[in-house]
Amino acid sequence: MKALIVEDEPRAQRILENLLRTRFPEVQVIGVTASVKETVSWLSQHKADVIFMDVELSDGNCFDIFSQIPVSAAVIMTTAYDNYAVKAFEVNSVDYLLKPIEEEDLRRAVDRVKERQGAPGSIDFAKVLEAFQKSQKNEETLEPASAPAGGHREKFLIRLNDRIVPVHIGDIAYFYSESKNSYIVTRQNVTFVLDDSLDTIEQELPPKRFFRISRGCIISEEVIESVSKLLGGRLRVTLRRGLTADTDLTVSRARADAFLAWLED
Repeated sequence: MKALIVEDEPRAQRILENLLRTRFPEVQVIGVTASVKETVSWLSQHKADVIFMDVELSDGNCFDIFSQIPVSAAVIMTTAYDNYAVKAFEVNSVDYLLKPIEEEDLRRAVDRVKERQGAPGSIDFAKVLEAFQKSQKNEETLEPASAPAGGHREKFLIRLNDRIVPVHIGDIAYFYSESKNSYIVTRQNVTFVLDDSLDTIEQELPPKRFFRISRGCIISEEVIESVSKLLGGRLRVTLRRGLTADTDLTVSRARADAFLAWLED
């Protein structure tokens, strides 16, 4: 089974490609693209049996691909959106995976593609897009989960396919962003994908417990082991033993004084 990965976030692309290469020998990754333009160009010259496709790409929505070129391959959506959007995909017979992708879920999706190989008919992606847009409008009318009247969250609800995992703020080590995605890392070194931006997340956290050390990272006071000075007035944060850093934990010079005042408070 020849596969194309369409993913503009390098870390997510590496994780999926490595998982396919090491756990699914029947799947051969023959291409990786990161944008609508690049994907259309690739598909005009190559053919894949299955495409693992992120919804939001660097230059548009993945549905722009289907409006520009016929796609005969089976499509597995990889998305950070919650079950409302997933239901839209599922109803229209599109396989899907919610980030972070787990091996068991990937196995399910690959098996479903195998079962459908050679089956007649094709997916009506116009209907999928219509259902997806409708589901997004429905989500916008919902109140944010776990946000109390005071405006500060007590927990985040992480949706993993048919499961919902509550993550209490006391279990959170830090948040970080990479490309267009935001991530939450727990004190057990487990990483989850979040839909919200760091700007939104920052407003929902208790300021005495969390500090935004840079544009790309918000850290919990409880996981800081030490702080060291760097050249140029910047600071380097070291995490407590057992915790790993998936992002740069440098405090920018502009935030250094406020960060130290926050630690002393």
